[in-house]
Amino acid sequence: MVVLTGLKAPFELTQHAIAIKQQGIDFAIRYYSHQAGKSLSLAEARSLTDASIQIGALWQAGGDHLNYFSRAQGCADGAAAYLMAQQVITQPSGSAIYFAVDFNPSDEAIAGPVCAYFEGVNQAFRAAGPGEPKYQVGVYGSGACCETMLLRGLAALSWLSPSPEYHGSRDYVGFNLKQLASASLLVDDGKRISVDLTRTNDGYPAGLFRVL
Repeated sequence: MVVLTGLKAPFELTQHAIAIKQQGIDFAIRYYSHQAGKSLSLAEARSLTDASIQIGALWQAGGDHLNYFSRAQGCADGAAAYLMAQQVITQPSGSAIYFAVDFNPSDEAIAGPVCAYFEGVNQAFRAAGPGEPKYQVGVYGSGACCETMLLRGLAALSWLSPSPEYHGSRDYVGFNLKQLASASLLVDDGKRISVDLTRTNDGYPAGLFRVL
């Protein structure tokens, strides 16, 4: 496998797909959420696919403070993300949906509320599809958070946040994705968009997909 370069953006990329592909972008991480303007649409997913840009999905409706995390919240988020992937985007089976832990939790917080949240996500995935879950669960967060979710079997893929001071991040090498610095990309009419660059890890599948 080769290392791919991608971006994460909280806004629609339909009109920029060709331009960003021409600047070396292999994949785009887009959001599933309750906010229509932030969320990936099927039309956008098709435009990205047509431009030979793979897609990654990140659920984020909160997740930037510890009080957000509980098993009940994980069940709710898992069910909503699964429904959007399956019924709105027609995301292919076997690809991933990442769930964000967008702060620096302690070991105790990871072992408690954060693990409970991902238990809820997995419960929702199992309930949505009989037998094996259709989508893989991914975790976005610190090195310690990513490592714990993988070791406990609560996530199949990990995406390392860009903050090296986060707990366990500096020495964490088993990531599937790693977020890098922000960048400004030139798009149509000489305009620029601000995005967060991301890369894959050689030899590690990232759960990316294309749509028909």
